[in-house]
Amino acid sequence: MKKYILLFLVILITISGVIIWQGSYLGSIVKRVVLIGESQLAAVALTITSPFHYTFKVDGVLKETGAMEESPSPYFWLNSGGMFLLKDGIGKTAQGELEKLNKWRVTYAASNPTDTDGGYHPQNIFRLITRSKWQNFQQTIYAKIKKYNLSESKNRSESNGLLLFNRYVDSDNLYYAGIRVDGTAVIKKKINGNYYTLAQKSFYKADVPYNRDTNPNLIPGQKWIGLKSEVVTNPDNTVSIKLFVDKDKTGNWILAVEAKDDGKSYGGSAILSEGYAGIRTDFMDVEFDDYKIIKQ
Repeated sequence: MKKYILLFLVILITISGVIIWQGSYLGSIVKRVVLIGESQLAAVALTITSPFHYTFKVDGVLKETGAMEESPSPYFWLNSGGMFLLKDGIGKTAQGELEKLNKWRVTYAASNPTDTDGGYHPQNIFRLITRSKWQNFQQTIYAKIKKYNLSESKNRSESNGLLLFNRYVDSDNLYYAGIRVDGTAVIKKKINGNYYTLAQKSFYKADVPYNRDTNPNLIPGQKWIGLKSEVVTNPDNTVSIKLFVDKDKTGNWILAVEAKDDGKSYGGSAILSEGYAGIRTDFMDVEFDDYKIIKQ
């Protein structure tokens, strides 16, 4: 029965050319039906000890699920992006355009056509979350931008980039640190859905400044770049966060930006509890290697 429902929805969206606006009730139904139809056996989250080192050595596809407890991986939950590909020791977002009848193309055409270019690029909103929680820790990933997707979405902007989640409570409460497409290193806090910039500093410089249309990405592509974030609660209940960058995968880590959340200046209380870690990328086809978490 699920297959027939999915087929009906594919025909409805593809043949009739119906465009369903982002966040619509019908769009959410379509996405939920596809997630149910694509359900894999859920795995129990493992108890992870430090250091946690994931090298993407097991080939396969991690598919997006509607809830963390439904994830078939004991290590990660793919919250957004459709699918996470693992092949030959490398992790990947979806690459290139999906085929018209691909189930994830159909899903995102219904639930978020604007940010995913009609569902063809669900990787534009890629969110990979650990299933283990961490409080004071160092997180490292190497990433390679294969392509920057020039979406017409208004959400494609200078704030997009390669980012690491820290103390992720839920999608509305977290810290992140990373490199933006405008070449700046940034540390942000999200509280109750509102973003607060803790620190931002120029990192990648170019002769021609960032411009959404004429120079939309200052992060070098087709090369491995290392990101390392550190988050620690201080004795006075402030939170210190640092971002380091390895520009050429040589092991030479450069302090790109650092910040302190005093629990007063940025939307209220600091996030002191343990939370999930993870990776966010925006409007990009990206490859990943050598993911690590070390307790501080």
